[in-house]
Amino acid sequence: MHILFAGGGTAGHINPALAVAGYIKERHPDAKISYIGTAEKLEAKLVPEKGYDFYTIDVAGFQRKITPKNIVKNISAVKKAVVASSDSKRFLKELKPDVVVGTGGYVSGPVLKEAQKLGIKTAIHEQNAFPGVTTKMLAAGADCVMLAMPEAEKHLKLTKKPVITGNPIRGELLKITKAEARQKLGLDNRPLILSFGGSLGARRVNEAVTELIKWHNGTDKFYHIHGTGKAGYETMKEALSGITLSETVDVREYITDMDVCMAAADLVICRAGAITLGELQACGKPSVLIPSPYVAENHQFHNAMTLKRAGAADIIEEKDLTGEKLIDTVSMLIENPTKLSRMSEAAKKSAILNANERIYEIIMKLYTGA
Repeated sequence: MHILFAGGGTAGHINPALAVAGYIKERHPDAKISYIGTAEKLEAKLVPEKGYDFYTIDVAGFQRKITPKNIVKNISAVKKAVVASSDSKRFLKELKPDVVVGTGGYVSGPVLKEAQKLGIKTAIHEQNAFPGVTTKMLAAGADCVMLAMPEAEKHLKLTKKPVITGNPIRGELLKITKAEARQKLGLDNRPLILSFGGSLGARRVNEAVTELIKWHNGTDKFYHIHGTGKAGYETMKEALSGITLSETVDVREYITDMDVCMAAADLVICRAGAITLGELQACGKPSVLIPSPYVAENHQFHNAMTLKRAGAADIIEEKDLTGEKLIDTVSMLIENPTKLSRMSEAAKKSAILNANERIYEIIMKLYTGA
């Protein structure tokens, strides 16, 4: 059995593929796993680390805003698309995969399109509530479309019913209890706020959280762990340099023990990437979501709305984000344990914990022709 994955650009496209690939290898140690991505994006680092065969094509996304500079970029993107299609076809003929699985990002486009032309079984996994351009273009020709969120279906033109699978969740997040995590972090029964903006950081989130920390620092009413991200650490350190941080406040560049911190948290403040939301649901965490407005199709807002409608999250759009607004929202929630409990139950109720298994079963059906 040979399964080829294609997708990349961001961890949100890569990690689901790697999670499912790992699940397949656990059950079929002799299965061959290959991956096609780009040489300069995150997949070029993450995929080889897992020991899978990695092949690259050179492809670029199209700029939607028409400016002289973007017109030049789009001409280049067209040229790259032609070469990428030719390279994808060559790889597919050489590798002869049984099933090709696309997990999003423009790199998956030419691979899936050429696989469909060659009659190779194809599946698409869409992580977001608002599907990406690649999913929209190729969904109708795929043998199966898998959606993490049912809301995505209304944005697609499909010839067959999609399968709701959820997003794959890292197994370690489900292996530690809240009590175990709090003991590991040395916390007592005071609530823990966990906040982060992503590995690179999010300037507006860091600025608002700085004001939140200034507001509660010294009160010791609750604990607070914040991950600034690479780009924000020095700036935030400087912004907080005028005060002595309480022992209950922990500002880090990276949160390397996210499984422990997430399990221990009573309230999470973060962006609304699809994988992050799946983890919030799996762990049953109430959240204040600040969707990034800088992503394609504003898909993080659509993601966040799925949790808000479920009663599991509050949303602050970045255009409305201020320190005062965040303080008011957090204060209202953290001082209302009954509401937090209801939000926690709503998050758990909306979670899909067996996404790996569901996706695996679809791939096996395509492989066996069942």
